[in-house]
Amino acid sequence: MDLSSINPVLLLASLIAASTPILLAAIGELVVERAGVLNLGVEGMMITGAICGFAIAVNTGSPVAGFVMGALGGAALSLLFAALTQIALANHVASGLALTLFGLGLSALLGQGYVGIKPPPTPKLDIPLLSDIPVLGPVLFSHDLMVYLALALVAAVWGMLKYTRAGLILRAVGENHDAAHALGYKVVRVRVLAIAFGGACAGLGGAYLSLVRVPQWTEGMTAGVGWIALALVVFASWKAGRVLLGAWLFGGVSVLQLNLQAAGVAVPVEYLSMSPYLVTILVLVIMSADKSRAPGSLGRIFHASQ
Repeated sequence: MDLSSINPVLLLASLIAASTPILLAAIGELVVERAGVLNLGVEGMMITGAICGFAIAVNTGSPVAGFVMGALGGAALSLLFAALTQIALANHVASGLALTLFGLGLSALLGQGYVGIKPPPTPKLDIPLLSDIPVLGPVLFSHDLMVYLALALVAAVWGMLKYTRAGLILRAVGENHDAAHALGYKVVRVRVLAIAFGGACAGLGGAYLSLVRVPQWTEGMTAGVGWIALALVVFASWKAGRVLLGAWLFGGVSVLQLNLQAAGVAVPVEYLSMSPYLVTILVLVIMSADKSRAPGSLGRIFHASQ
């Protein structure tokens, strides 16, 4: 066992990159749930975004095109969920689970011809001067553009929910859709837009997995990250700041357990592999001790005729 081989600066830098997929998926799901919709199809949208982004990036040679297609693929699948729950008035839980199963099957079918292929590299965005700062430079200012986009989305969602009229309407729809409808707000429209945004974010997270984190296509490569994103939103009490902390925690433990395996720590690999999930859930349960209430209309079906 040689713990001296673990570089703390590289560990912190890897933490931020490793947290990006779950952060993108979770911040999108937070918006969806604040609109009163419970979408359990995050895993399916992520894996669909992963294969769509990977396929386009490989065929065009452009990782940017891959990320765009990953977002579109996740959004397209989310609109299927929107049609089921907001138009056909199907149960949110059953529709979300069906979406995950459909996404897993569809991605396996689409990805058959891409196993073993390497995608084009995603360049890092080394910020001049800032990236040269000791310790802080490699940790904060030497990542690819998607890392900064994810952080910007967290800040934008936090500001939108707290300070804007659009955020007020979204929260009103999520708290009491009947009252929001009585006030003249287009409940279905608001929810469909929120669902599409959540799907695009999940698709981006999946594309980041297949293009950057694990630059290859492997069937089922999301490996439960979508479910962790769902749990993260709930245990973070539907607050954007806590979602960011939870994603960093998951990313940090994931990177740490890989480093510990490489250092030869005398702990069974299976225990180390499951540690990110266990530690994240445990800490988020503790964080949620303030008993923050879920949006009042979460998971409830809206009948416009009422």
